[in-house]
Amino acid sequence: MPSPASVTVLEDRDGSSTPSTPASIQKERSFVKSIEIVGKTDLAPLTKGAPRFIDVLFRRHELKPVDLDAIATEESVYDDPVLAPHFKPSPKYENLHRFDPSARWTYREERAIVRKIDWRIMLWAAISFSALNLDRNNLSNANSDGILKDLNLSTNDFNLGNTVFRLSFLCAELPSQLVSKRLGPDRWIPIQMCLWSIVTSAQFWLSGRTSFLVCRALLGFIQGGFIPDLILYLSYFYKKTELPLRLAYFWGSSNVCTVIGSFLAFGILRMRGVNGKEGWRWLFLIEGFITLSIGVATFFQMPPSPTQSKAWFRPEGWFTEREEVIMVNRVLRDDPTKSDMHNRQGLNLKDLWKGILNFDLYPIYILGLMFGLPSGPPSQYLTLSLKNLGFSTLDINLLTIPSTVAGLFTLIGITLLSEVFDSRSLVAAIQDVWVLPCLIALYILPAHPNPWIFYTVASVLLSYPYTHAIQVAWASRNAGGVANRTINASLYNMFVQASAIVYANIYRADDAPRYVRGNHNLIIICAVNIFVLYPGTRFYYKWRNAQREKKWSAMSEEERSNYLSTTKDEGNQRFNFRFAY
Repeated sequence: MPSPASVTVLEDRDGSSTPSTPASIQKERSFVKSIEIVGKTDLAPLTKGAPRFIDVLFRRHELKPVDLDAIATEESVYDDPVLAPHFKPSPKYENLHRFDPSARWTYREERAIVRKIDWRIMLWAAISFSALNLDRNNLSNANSDGILKDLNLSTNDFNLGNTVFRLSFLCAELPSQLVSKRLGPDRWIPIQMCLWSIVTSAQFWLSGRTSFLVCRALLGFIQGGFIPDLILYLSYFYKKTELPLRLAYFWGSSNVCTVIGSFLAFGILRMRGVNGKEGWRWLFLIEGFITLSIGVATFFQMPPSPTQSKAWFRPEGWFTEREEVIMVNRVLRDDPTKSDMHNRQGLNLKDLWKGILNFDLYPIYILGLMFGLPSGPPSQYLTLSLKNLGFSTLDINLLTIPSTVAGLFTLIGITLLSEVFDSRSLVAAIQDVWVLPCLIALYILPAHPNPWIFYTVASVLLSYPYTHAIQVAWASRNAGGVANRTINASLYNMFVQASAIVYANIYRADDAPRYVRGNHNLIIICAVNIFVLYPGTRFYYKWRNAQREKKWSAMSEEERSNYLSTTKDEGNQRFNFRFAY
């Protein structure tokens, strides 16, 4: 047994303190020595993702092609003998057995594994998200079939239903994330899907205002937390420079789903009269069964982590040992904080409270609350507005398709632009820049506009480049640490849902059908976003980084090492953390 003098207390990555015996200290020294032996000479230079947009346009001949067989492993803290011990993965990390700071791989290998992750992981995540949107958006299709009239509901009842849904969705965000972190997203996500699909199908039997509001509340509560759960799950597999584009595909699948949903509604709503039932009842029933089948399949399509794809129904797994080593080490080299916790390690109330008090993320939360307000009401009321202008139910469902398809392309385009320019705050503001002139056009239209002119203006507005994917990835990047990222994802989405609660009540019955007062308010909000909030957020993060850099640059190497060993600062509160803007 070692004497007290030979026992040292070291702090684990998960924040707990454990005594270290001479054997464990020797293991730590071996870890450092292995880093010193490997060195940095065979590493790829740090990259910033894609080439600059200006270079792609005007200097393509100067861009050197990538040697696919060259080393793609990028330099990280694991190549610094002084810093590396402070970022060693937690003993509880589920992929620890594949962590190897000396591992090297080529661009060919990395590109192949990213493609494999896209097909195996990202594709099914997009399908799952599409199932969410199929059930979340079918009320709009039902609205075009006269659900309000059939259930004796008013426009204000419709607004109340949307408010109840969003409020329930918002309230469920954090509890759902806590359950997901304990059970694992691979278990909780399919459970959510199966539960809400049952409620969706149950809307076949709606009888009036009370049952309508109860179903909206249940759907919101069960679906709450689903989006942050999926985002956290995807972060296990992708680097921070890869995630924004994948999230663009993720939300792009929503547009594809909307198009498919419109065609489904076009056919299913024709069933009005079958067994004496309205078309919207069949819509809820059939789409609920579709989601249920996807939910059941999801139990078999979501491995818990990069190294846990083997199961009784998949004995060989999806990835080889070599692929698992590449997947784990490339993600940790990009962001060592992803090894802070086990993927089924729950959060306690202290973690939750610390995440809530992380005020450096509130500028992004405020953007989440405000950025969608100008486009929300026109989108929510499109089908109802077109119906008031004399378009038929079937035509309305088809007329929503062009703006949805255009929105898919602008979504992916704006996300690519953000990564190419390495800018989030300025590029994300383009959504409201796009929307502002369209809102002004809607505001100045005559009392009885030409239906096709109104449709054109509304379609251009709703083709806006949706910047939600940029802001979600931005929030995730600025979180730092798995625990903070888990809470951050929920809080950001709660602010987004709060935004939906607000815009659900901007267009009021006494302002119908032109909603002049509502559009006037939306124009003011849009201008505030463009000229105050986005520039202010950019300035804030530049200022915070300058503060951190001044402190960090003033430290010697020994002082930095001592700081990392002794500090109680975590995640994005550390002096060596820099915020993206």
